[in-house]
Amino acid sequence: MNQNKLGELIKNLRKENHLTQKEFAELFNVTYQAVSKWENGVNIPDIAILKEMSNKFSLDINYLLDGEVNKSKKNKKRVLVLFLGLLLVVFFILLYLFTHNHDFTFKNVRSDCDDFTVLGNIAYNDNKTSINISSISCLNDEAQLFNEIITILYEEHENTKTIISKDEYYGEKITLNNYLNTVEFNIDDYESTCKNYTDNSLSIELKATNENGDIITYEIPLRLNDNCISTAS
Repeated sequence: MNQNKLGELIKNLRKENHLTQKEFAELFNVTYQAVSKWENGVNIPDIAILKEMSNKFSLDINYLLDGEVNKSKKNKKRVLVLFLGLLLVVFFILLYLFTHNHDFTFKNVRSDCDDFTVLGNIAYNDNKTSINISSISCLNDEAQLFNEIITILYEEHENTKTIISKDEYYGEKITLNNYLNTVEFNIDDYESTCKNYTDNSLSIELKATNENGDIITYEIPLRLNDNCISTAS
């Protein structure tokens, strides 16, 4: 066994793992003076410590005894780690590109009806359209009580209505505004591509049944601050 080669190997092993002589010594329950002697070729670790060293740093003990690390195996391991790391980076880049679409455009959604206020927005890009209605309130709530209320968000094209989302209430008597305070529409992925939304193509329909069994229907056309137009080049 070449003590100088082994000492140089131990020194390089310690430095590659960013350890001081004291920290390296603590791993093997020896003094830092012992580590210094190993590195300077004055002394060598006993066989038990060499075995422990080979386990901790994933080295073949024969290479420690020879005072040389098998560089071909070490390089292959390094290349494999780099290759796997590169694959992970590529994977996460592709995942991000497929799941995160940039350049979203937002259009405000408002009520086109004097009796109701509506706050919301449409967010879209070339791959996705999402709709959010965050607030609905009645401006002429006369404290009338209802025990059944159905709220429908729909779009209409060429006299064909398509329901986008629905909220239903069945329970104790409640005023319209108290109920509307609980209503919110969040449709995260309504369309796979952006459609050409225009004023009044989106609407909200309210059907409220009062304590006498009478059904009152409200139609609330929605207005956009601009049309939703594809941004594809």
